[in-house]
Amino acid sequence: MVPKVMFVVGQTAVGKTAQAIALAQIIGGEIISADSRQIYRHMDIGTAKPSRAEQEQVPHHLIDVVTPDTPFTLAEYRDAALALIADIAGRGRVPLVVGGTGQYVAALLEGWSIPEIPPNPELRARLEASAPADLAAQLLALDPVAAATIHVSNVRRMVRALEVCISTGRRFSDLRQAQSLTFIPDVYWLTLDTPALYQRIDARVDAMLAAGLADEVMALVARGYDWTLPAMSGIGYREFAPWVAGSSDLATITERIKFNTHAFARRQATWFRRFAAQRVDVSQTTLLELCGVP
Repeated sequence: MVPKVMFVVGQTAVGKTAQAIALAQIIGGEIISADSRQIYRHMDIGTAKPSRAEQEQVPHHLIDVVTPDTPFTLAEYRDAALALIADIAGRGRVPLVVGGTGQYVAALLEGWSIPEIPPNPELRARLEASAPADLAAQLLALDPVAAATIHVSNVRRMVRALEVCISTGRRFSDLRQAQSLTFIPDVYWLTLDTPALYQRIDARVDAMLAAGLADEVMALVARGYDWTLPAMSGIGYREFAPWVAGSSDLATITERIKFNTHAFARRQATWFRRFAAQRVDVSQTTLLELCGVP
């Protein structure tokens, strides 16, 4: 039988974790994270990773997968998530894919066949030395389809697309063709009006700082994790680079994190509009109520 997979997606701070855990407890589900930052160990506060207590309530997967200096590709995520879906469903449980990383969700929902092109360190170094605007212009010339779907701020993704185009002589978007799904998706998009969402984001950033985010960043730096690593480029971490260098204060860093997170939330919404999802206004109802779970 083809398994049914529930997807609980939404912008950062909208409340996906709590609602997904509540639902999973009742329907016998297990959560597969769709968060490209929560895969990293030692990065708990800034990624809003589910707490140990929350992870004990319901089995969680694809959290704390690699260290911050270990590459973890989109193809690796897709393969791991699909294997977990088959395993969870095979044990009579319900897979719930929960998260806000648009590419992770799209890779599963749209059946992406991701090109298995090995990294080219020399080419990557040359591309990473270019300005984001130059990368965007080069990608537009080589692959307009990919350029239209990758934001100019996502340097890592632009570099990867260009790497594939240059290495293979083919367009990145052509190599990423869809395959048939091996499951039946049931997608819920948790939403909240923008002012209320921004308030939640700001309150969460303040809570992260109070919980020791600055200490977490310093511990990562002490471990030797460099700011150029993809893991350290995430919002909530990269903003601390000037503070660690002594050229900025914590209040300025806090406001920058909030500003960048607002912008990220707007980009997330663009991703979720492309999915055939049932919208759940969390200010009006809960996921449990919408699913008819008492």
